[in-house]
Amino acid sequence: MAKSLMFMGTGSDVGKSLLVAGLCRAYANRGLRVAPFKPQNMSNNAAVTADGGEIGRAQALQARAARRDPVTAMNPVLLKPEGETGSQLVLRGQRVGSFAAREYWKKRGELLPQVLAAHAELAVGADLILVEGAGSASEVNLRGNDIANFGFARAADLPVILAGDIQRGGVIAALVGTFAVIDPADAALIAATLVNKFQGDPSLFEDGRHFIAERTGVPCLGPVPWFTDARNLPAEDALALEEQQTPRRGAYRIVVPRLPRISNFDDLDPLRLEPGVSLEIVQPGRPLPYGELIILPGSKATRNDLAALREYGWDIDILAHHRAGARVLGLCGGFQMLGHTVFDPLGLEGVVGTSAGLNLLDVDTVLGPTKELRVEQATFALTGDPLVGYHMHMGVTRGRGLERPFARIGDAADGAVSADGTVMGTYLHGLFAADSFRRNFLGSAAATSSLAYQTTIDATLDALAAHLERHLDLDALLELAR
Repeated sequence: MAKSLMFMGTGSDVGKSLLVAGLCRAYANRGLRVAPFKPQNMSNNAAVTADGGEIGRAQALQARAARRDPVTAMNPVLLKPEGETGSQLVLRGQRVGSFAAREYWKKRGELLPQVLAAHAELAVGADLILVEGAGSASEVNLRGNDIANFGFARAADLPVILAGDIQRGGVIAALVGTFAVIDPADAALIAATLVNKFQGDPSLFEDGRHFIAERTGVPCLGPVPWFTDARNLPAEDALALEEQQTPRRGAYRIVVPRLPRISNFDDLDPLRLEPGVSLEIVQPGRPLPYGELIILPGSKATRNDLAALREYGWDIDILAHHRAGARVLGLCGGFQMLGHTVFDPLGLEGVVGTSAGLNLLDVDTVLGPTKELRVEQATFALTGDPLVGYHMHMGVTRGRGLERPFARIGDAADGAVSADGTVMGTYLHGLFAADSFRRNFLGSAAATSSLAYQTTIDATLDALAAHLERHLDLDALLELAR
């Protein structure tokens, strides 16, 4: 049976996902069979697994770092926000239903046996399981029925590394204060603290490390310096779309409206790394600037995001820019928005009804309860370029526009292309990771590009592993696992 070590944070976005990904690659490079695990994740950025379900994108990246296929056991509970107070519950990769926040809070304790079973399942084929907590470990108001942090750690009797982000300021208070507010039995599981995202001279923090160790009674690891190349890796949280705008560097401008329920936004990552491209995520309240290409991204709530699109005036911008020569591409939910109508007969996204689309493709969509979850080998219908993507959507799209498909998957067609070729839509996610397709689709903007996206991801994971090897004692860290 595998040993396990759990990483929690003093807050969200302290770098837990990246630490686990880097350690997965570092220990895999040492010859260990490593598996990532996150009991409960909340994200609309998901990936399709080898066993036909979906998990958080961060766990899929961690699986890749560990050099193994992603499976649903790595993230048994996934919450996909649908509104301000509710989320879709995905259990072992499959949609169960939608729950208000308070309703799920009462229910989640019932899921602990399945979470423990998934962890035990991974343990059979691994030497080491690296577990990632969620959000803040000190949210004592949410401790009851917890399955994401100490509730799981207590049930599985796991040692915990508590990480803090020094970039935010107050990291000493955050780490020491966590011990002060949590239950003593929870605090007893913390084997060490860790200071992350350090910039500057680490010797200046020596007194801080000693103070943290003295006040908490456990070693303080690090500080781990800021890893600049993390920007090459897919982001887990949509907050990255607001905090990390790509500086304009290429002449070819791609404009993406930041929809409230944007999903699978890692579709954009290969474009962000293209040197000839400027990718601009436009925040609500700002008009869409003109770009050679407008991408309507995936959405967790197509009709709600259509309403928001109109509220922000982006529908007018899209139509105006298209008339001026911009191309438009819709991905999954964005594809549905480009048609005539989106009909929700079961009220899956809230209220039963029909929403008018942008009328740029001759298709209509009916939302339904069945979620399509498949990894696909496809070809771009216009050029024959190979694509490796995945389907993750609810709804069936029909109409004459499908007679001009975007892609072909075996004998089947996917998506639609307008008669003049300037508007396209597809249900395929991940298509821009295919280098030849991306270069041909972007034309002159990427004609001389040397970007090999998949190679870049693996090289970055190797660099991250080496970074952690330099700044942490991985032998000592491994000894803490049990």
